[in-house]
Amino acid sequence: MRRITFVVYPGCSVIALAAFSVFETANMLERPEPYEFRLVSETGGLVSTSLGMRVETERFANKAGDTVIIGGGTNAVEPLGPALIQMVRRAVRKHRRVAAICTGAFVLAEAGLLDGRRATTHWLYARDLQKRAPKAKIDEDRIFINDGPIWTSAGMSAGIDLALALVEDDLGADFAKSVARKLVLYHRRGGGQSQFSTLLELSPQSDRMQTALAFARANLHTPLTVPQLAEAANLSTRQFSRAFRAETGQSPAKAIEKLRVEAARSLMEQSVHPIEVVARQTGFSDRDQMRRAFLRAYGQAPQTIRRNARNEEIDWRSRASI
Repeated sequence: MRRITFVVYPGCSVIALAAFSVFETANMLERPEPYEFRLVSETGGLVSTSLGMRVETERFANKAGDTVIIGGGTNAVEPLGPALIQMVRRAVRKHRRVAAICTGAFVLAEAGLLDGRRATTHWLYARDLQKRAPKAKIDEDRIFINDGPIWTSAGMSAGIDLALALVEDDLGADFAKSVARKLVLYHRRGGGQSQFSTLLELSPQSDRMQTALAFARANLHTPLTVPQLAEAANLSTRQFSRAFRAETGQSPAKAIEKLRVEAARSLMEQSVHPIEVVARQTGFSDRDQMRRAFLRAYGQAPQTIRRNARNEEIDWRSRASI
């Protein structure tokens, strides 16, 4: 059985605790139960969260375990007490991996655990984290990042994505999908997905438009015609086109192009697939069509974006080795 040790401190965010629901659900679906839990703090006893709600904790005792998770909090960007930092340093020596949700990454930074590694946090605090951990590469545009034994995530609900990734690491992708389904998660996000979402930018108001966009996002590799989207929304083609523009301010074609570009950029930066393969997997007719779409969206060609991403990685690795 894998022991999950969750570290909290005064002001720890309540939503960070939602990550527990992922491991709890895993225990519902698997026998024998794969996880056990410990909620720990520096002193033990009741600890006040960001909402003032108090949670019962054990005093940290440096017991061996599988995973340490540090929750984010309202005061994590402020100077942290040395006792908490020492506690985390001791914990990671006896655990297989350590994870931080949102501003919990500042705890890892203070403990020196991000040096020479890639990490992320809530985009609002990413630049502050980079200053706090100059030897790390902080990527403000990722849902979560795994670099060796260190896992970090963006803010708020991204902690659930991180927990699902940890379960996938333990028990496989199919099992993690079953957990997500049990949690009624409509879309399970990968770590390479941007914190800034085209779906959020479009912000459709009705369930029908949201359903159509979710259908599109799941089927980007296909041609995706307006009649198909209208059928997904259970509307006529004319009704759908009119309602879509009214709710999003864009035509269906323009919105689908943005979704394709977003998905293609993630593949360009995170994979070594040839450009032709990326174009095909994200629904562009060919590499030239994808190039034109990238120039409209980013002002740069796909090759330039991939080259810049690789150069940034090389530069960071060089700096980290100094």
